[in-house]
Amino acid sequence: MIGFAIPPFLATTKRKAITRSKYFLFDIGVVNSLAKRGHVELKSELFGRLFEHFIALELRAFLSYNRIQMPLQYWRSTSHFEVDFIIGNKVAIEVKGTDLVTDKHLKGLRALKEEGFIEEYIVVSLDPNIRVTSDDIHILPWELLIDFLTSKFISKSASRK
Repeated sequence: MIGFAIPPFLATTKRKAITRSKYFLFDIGVVNSLAKRGHVELKSELFGRLFEHFIALELRAFLSYNRIQMPLQYWRSTSHFEVDFIIGNKVAIEVKGTDLVTDKHLKGLRALKEEGFIEEYIVVSLDPNIRVTSDDIHILPWELLIDFLTSKFISKSASRK
């Protein structure tokens, strides 16, 4: 498979969702080669897009390897709120290529949270500090994403086998 689509999350009622899928290629290196990109500056807009692509690949692999039968989706409203990834109705994930997550990075998650369909909301970033906002949004370093998802989706008894 050369690429894959991530369909839109359409269950929102307060804000109309965009119905187009997002597409990713199977390998970020191939993407960069095809686009004839050289060095990518850390924290640049391009870095942010590639970081999101990397997380998409990690999420897809996690769901597949662990045989988790939940859709991987994203949400974008017609009023330009966006959440990069949603796994089932369990976790909404925003990806930010910054080392300091602030309130401005949480707008999409907060807008989706108003809808009340998702159980947990997280931001995955270069921010080294683990923390939880006053409205219960988890901010995690990207290196801890798979551990977080494992604790959310994989039963303790299955992990002992």
